[in-house]
Amino acid sequence: MTEKNQAKWDAGRFFKTLSYFGIIPFLGNIRWLQKLLTGGKNTVSTPETPGVILVAGATGGVGKRVVRKLQQRGYQVRSLVRDARRGREILGDRVDLVEADITLPETLSDRLLKDVKAVISCIGTRVQPVEGDTPTREKYYQGIKFYLPEVVDTPEMVEYHGIQNLLDATRSQLSRFGNPDEKIIFDFRKPTQDLKETWGALDDIVMGGASESTVRLVDETAFFSGYVSTANSGGFASVRTRNFEPPLDLSDYEGIDLRVKGDGKRYKFILRTDPKWDSVSYCYSFDTVPNIWFTVRIPFSEFIPVFRAKTLQDAGPLDSSQIRSVQIMLSKFEYDGELNQNFKPGVFQLQIESMKAYGGQKLPRFVHVSSAGVTRPGRPGLNLEEEPPAVRMNDQLGGILTWKLRGEEAIRSSGIPYTIVRPCALTEEPGTQRLTFERGDTIKGKVNREDIAELCVQALDIPAACNVTFEVKEGDSGHPPGDWTGLFSDLQRDRELVS
Repeated sequence: MTEKNQAKWDAGRFFKTLSYFGIIPFLGNIRWLQKLLTGGKNTVSTPETPGVILVAGATGGVGKRVVRKLQQRGYQVRSLVRDARRGREILGDRVDLVEADITLPETLSDRLLKDVKAVISCIGTRVQPVEGDTPTREKYYQGIKFYLPEVVDTPEMVEYHGIQNLLDATRSQLSRFGNPDEKIIFDFRKPTQDLKETWGALDDIVMGGASESTVRLVDETAFFSGYVSTANSGGFASVRTRNFEPPLDLSDYEGIDLRVKGDGKRYKFILRTDPKWDSVSYCYSFDTVPNIWFTVRIPFSEFIPVFRAKTLQDAGPLDSSQIRSVQIMLSKFEYDGELNQNFKPGVFQLQIESMKAYGGQKLPRFVHVSSAGVTRPGRPGLNLEEEPPAVRMNDQLGGILTWKLRGEEAIRSSGIPYTIVRPCALTEEPGTQRLTFERGDTIKGKVNREDIAELCVQALDIPAACNVTFEVKEGDSGHPPGDWTGLFSDLQRDRELVS
């Protein structure tokens, strides 16, 4: 039985489609009509991966600077503090504070861990001069003069067990958030109002056809379904996003993973880099298996440039840094007049669980501030007289460096992508100094807390910072301020994690 060649054209649905996207095909923008009919908008914000940066030890000399720098960059920040009242005094009223103690795992609550995508750990055993008035303490903390120190906490509990507790608490949350080498574009398992306002049906009604589709958020999926008809020379149904503003930049990735369950039909996945309505599209066709979930992996290199179902030989490759919109289509045509061999008019349905970019470089998820000198206590041939006070007095300070090293080892064996920073003597001097990174735990010197805080924040977005442990000091022979890529490019990844 063949479908009728003619059907009544639905003018109301035609204008409803135009009003949603704010464009008339081939004639240009009619934003005024879109506003008149719906009061809405014809662009949407670029999909962003949500998430919170958890700062542990947020009231310390480095931690409070990390919080401030993250806020200045627009990150969502949560501060883990042992004393909420003191935390408010130091960090202010605009900071999301959670009172907890890493030495007591039962205090690391769901409220603390909710939506955490990365951790910056600035925790450390509290060390102070044995005695002295306020000026003495200020000189001590500024690194101006050495005074006999004492530990306030138990280093084993803070530097080792505390770090282990923090790793155990955050590991599953960081895993749920997604692999660090992937970027979630749409996750329909977590529906939001923004998702509902981003996608709309775009069927052959705009060409005079009679197909009709919808997209609904049901059962933790985007449910694309409807009826595709060849009447009136039509034959396609699709869903498309409004244009992203700014465009979606996926240039650090290799392609798209699409998690779907279909009906045995052949669909097209379409990306556009031009904000115009009727522009060149980049297409990839994929077949589905009835009622079976599977992942369609689409390398960017396999997208075909197409204009109105005709391939373009002289068009450039897809520019993955300028993704303006996404579309999924069921069409009777393949390309250049060829028919879709798996096409049949009638009812169809495709469920989409998620859409993400794959193949990106891993980024650190756990940035930890440790200390230079952690491997030196007990090292054969070491001249203690030439070593910093923390090395000389390791035993008197409860084995503080020994336990810091144990905490580092817990991080390196956790499976969480990490950066471990070992600063030399910390000072309150001005930031933006020349810095030197080294491995092997042999360098001595000083570095200001401002630069260490900036280093922690920068490491979150630098692939070369992933799975490295290094010492850092300031000095005239170091890299110029701001050359973070150059600093990290000189480092090798920790040996035990190199495949």
